[in-house]
Amino acid sequence: MAPRKVIITCAITGSVHTPSMSPYLPVTPDQIATEAIAAAEAGASILHLHARDPRDGRPTADPDVFMQFLPRIKQATNAVINITTGGSSLMTLDQRLAAPLRAEPEMCSLNMGSMNFALFPMLDKPREWQHEWEPKLLEATRDTIFKNTFADMEGVLEILGKGCGTRFEFECYDVGHLYSLAHFRDRGLVSGPMFIQFVLGILGGIGADPDNLVHMKRIADKLFGDSYQFSVLAAGRNQMPLVSIAAAMGGNVRVGLEDSLYDGRPLAKSNADQVLRIRGILDGLSLEVASPTEARDMLALKGGDRVAF
Repeated sequence: MAPRKVIITCAITGSVHTPSMSPYLPVTPDQIATEAIAAAEAGASILHLHARDPRDGRPTADPDVFMQFLPRIKQATNAVINITTGGSSLMTLDQRLAAPLRAEPEMCSLNMGSMNFALFPMLDKPREWQHEWEPKLLEATRDTIFKNTFADMEGVLEILGKGCGTRFEFECYDVGHLYSLAHFRDRGLVSGPMFIQFVLGILGGIGADPDNLVHMKRIADKLFGDSYQFSVLAAGRNQMPLVSIAAAMGGNVRVGLEDSLYDGRPLAKSNADQVLRIRGILDGLSLEVASPTEARDMLALKGGDRVAF
């Protein structure tokens, strides 16, 4: 029997953290490309990508900014490129879809529902802000909702999934999101091997602890049987403990500066640092890391030669 392979996803920059929180957070297209390539070289087979305004590091959905780093990453590595459709809660759905529709990537993330996505507790830690937009963005999450209605999700599955051949990292922030995904499966809007990302530790979603991870896995098994692959991301200090548990439970793992700025106690100096740390843990568990080619086979992806960049 062939050994099980574990997919490492690396989420390079995201839209949660701000430049004042870490000098190592990549914000310019050059920094994002450099970090993504290094993460792939360290062992990440999937690269989950957001864009930031190179002038001040704020999240942006501008496809022109994405196109400043996507071709460079594709030329330098065989890793699967996975573009967010989440962006941030302050973006419209049309804005969030602009870059994926231009790029037609192998994978995109898809948040499985509307939710409170609260970042404002990060204001509790005193710091000197480099940019005026940073505390304003965090405070705005106190009174905004990340919107992904059933109609929104149907549209994404139709125009990106069916229209572009893109498959999805289904981001499930709570148990109800698993049932929403099962609804789409039952209607025939989702098929093939599903890649479900259990997201733990975002205020507004399920908490980051082992019991909740086990519960999410139990419900996913009940709903999807053996027709899915699961992965785990956990916010902040919960990142490495919970993704390590996920690997031991038969899952895949996600790391990266989008999810945590730390490598143990100190700030992570790069995304590759986190990839190398989880690789060491996987090695200690006698688990093998999936190559990009193996990840494509596991997830039935269309291949990097069929993207539009």
